[in-house]
Amino acid sequence: MPQGQVHSPVTYIVPIVLVVLLLGWRMYRMTQSRRLRLEMLWVTPAIFLALTVVSLAPQPPEGIAWLYLAAALVIGGALGWWRGKLMRITVDPQTHVLNTRASPAGMLFFVAIIAIRYALRGFAVGQSASLHLSVNVITGVFMALAVGLFGVQRLEMYLRGSRLLAEARAGSAAAVP
Repeated sequence: MPQGQVHSPVTYIVPIVLVVLLLGWRMYRMTQSRRLRLEMLWVTPAIFLALTVVSLAPQPPEGIAWLYLAAALVIGGALGWWRGKLMRITVDPQTHVLNTRASPAGMLFFVAIIAIRYALRGFAVGQSASLHLSVNVITGVFMALAVGLFGVQRLEMYLRGSRLLAEARAGSAAAVP
């Protein structure tokens, strides 16, 4: 920024208001019970994986940057497994339709992840030169974190949903004479 140039408070307030509104809308939607389609759980992780590959392809990471990407993927996977466990999954006993709804702990976890990501991204981009990382690698790290988070969250939900569905079907089959 050129010397003497001052940013207006609006420069900071507008993004914060937008993030708060989007988080509020997302948290409201998370309180609603939604149908869980096991066959569609792969879509979001696949989209994030494709976006990650496309963003890293023009300038692939080198050397230790691959380690950072792998670590972000593993950390995202651990967070995703935990987030997946916090999702409530129910089975309708008559129709065997799966439904999911976030728990209050799951919603707080979601807000904490967003806040930490926002703070770390600002720090990492601001310190990219001293960290000896390009902005492309920093972006890739956050995208790898998202791939791990969404991929493993959906995997955990798929495994648990499949088990609950199999138990419900077995229970119905046992009840029929």
